[in-house]
Amino acid sequence: MGQFTHADLEIASAYDAYIDGERTPPAGGDYSDLIDPASEESFTRVASCTEADIDDAVRAARRAFAEWRETPPDERGRRIYEMGRVIREHVDELAALESLDQGKPLSQAQSDVESAACYFEYYAGFTDKLEGKSIPLGSDTLDFTIREPYGVSAQITPWNFPGNLFARGTAPALVGGNAVVVKPAPNTPLSTLRLAELCAEVGVPDGLINVVPGGGETGAALTGHEDVDTITFTGSVPTGQAIMRSAAESITPVTLELGGKNPAIVFPDADLEAATETISTAIFTNAGQVCSAADRALVHESVYDEFVERIVDLAEEYDLAPGAEDADMGPLASEDQFEKVTSYVDLGQREGATLAAGGGTPDRPGYYVEPTVFADVEPGMRIEQEEIFGPVLCVVPFADEAEALAIANDVEYGLVSGVFTRDVSRAGRLARRLEAGNVYVNDWFVDTQQTPFGGYKRSGIGREKGLEALESYVQTKNVAIALEDGGGNLPGA
Repeated sequence: MGQFTHADLEIASAYDAYIDGERTPPAGGDYSDLIDPASEESFTRVASCTEADIDDAVRAARRAFAEWRETPPDERGRRIYEMGRVIREHVDELAALESLDQGKPLSQAQSDVESAACYFEYYAGFTDKLEGKSIPLGSDTLDFTIREPYGVSAQITPWNFPGNLFARGTAPALVGGNAVVVKPAPNTPLSTLRLAELCAEVGVPDGLINVVPGGGETGAALTGHEDVDTITFTGSVPTGQAIMRSAAESITPVTLELGGKNPAIVFPDADLEAATETISTAIFTNAGQVCSAADRALVHESVYDEFVERIVDLAEEYDLAPGAEDADMGPLASEDQFEKVTSYVDLGQREGATLAAGGGTPDRPGYYVEPTVFADVEPGMRIEQEEIFGPVLCVVPFADEAEALAIANDVEYGLVSGVFTRDVSRAGRLARRLEAGNVYVNDWFVDTQQTPFGGYKRSGIGREKGLEALESYVQTKNVAIALEDGGGNLPGA
């Protein structure tokens, strides 16, 4: 049997929301077209949810939460682990859905979905390990802490890894005892809708996982809802700022994973062949639409020309094709993203950078941009400072370690950084001084479900993945019991 592809999918004429365990038409009756980024043609329609739909989803989540939080932790864990198993049974279908509406090659989509299953499998083991602690206050008092869920978790997920990031937030939220309402990006909702249905098959309460497709107004209605208890968002800095302002009105805690402008620092003692191959993968995977992409290569001046030559050769080898053909790189995910990336390619040339590779747009349907390399990029250029979120690499020379560190840190973001060197002492020094939540040494994308992920500065608040992610979904209650007659205590004593 051959690989499951787009042609094997049975695409409905329209997709509804998923609320309280059922496919639910939007209250306003509105649907929007979904566009195949490889053909620029509409292939189905999806619900555009309104405030009324958000109300229904949050109410359903609240009801499910009341039952789910009382489910014994070991039973919750078994159900969550089963979600991972069901996802693995449908990897090919889910990958084809995501490749269709997002545009990425099938093999990349398959890897993303397999990783989504891993989140449920990894976190399932912690449901009965969210332990409190005993605090010794003396023989007359028993004091201990309890870890409790927040309640309803709002999850706003992006369009670059829709299914994977559904799992990244939903799994730890459920482990903590919460219910979720997920708003996927308006142009890539299909894998999220299907994942919610599959997760429901394991026997969890209706309404535990709800999906409300829609655009910015839908997201604002969800994050501003008075009955949402915690918010997790992955996306742009401006949207993250808007969510923080909305959450401030109700004092709702937020976890934000925002943008990046990530430096890969290459020293002359690095294995240059390995470094260029790693960095090419780190910038051109998913057409550069990765928050942790290596979009700035800071290269020592003594190996700069050789690095540029090598990375240009690699960029020019990439094949571009629709996701179904499983080429090296697919199209960008939308027309808006295509316009943004091509505008930055034009800007880089106006700023005086050298277009060393790519920059073109193939003369055929689809939102394709060639893998692009800019050389002679100077610190402070907009293409060096701003997140492009496309297959565009800026190569910046540096003279010494101090200058490399200064250039690396001189952006408003701080998501990930990388160091390529054989000098362990140098790697250790830079790892401590780089202003980033994650530092890679001689590799990239090595974080897994087990490792915390998040940013410094404008790259976000809080951590996803690993045990640290659970802090976004449980709160601590302290209980003090007087074992003898109490009274007479003063505040702050």
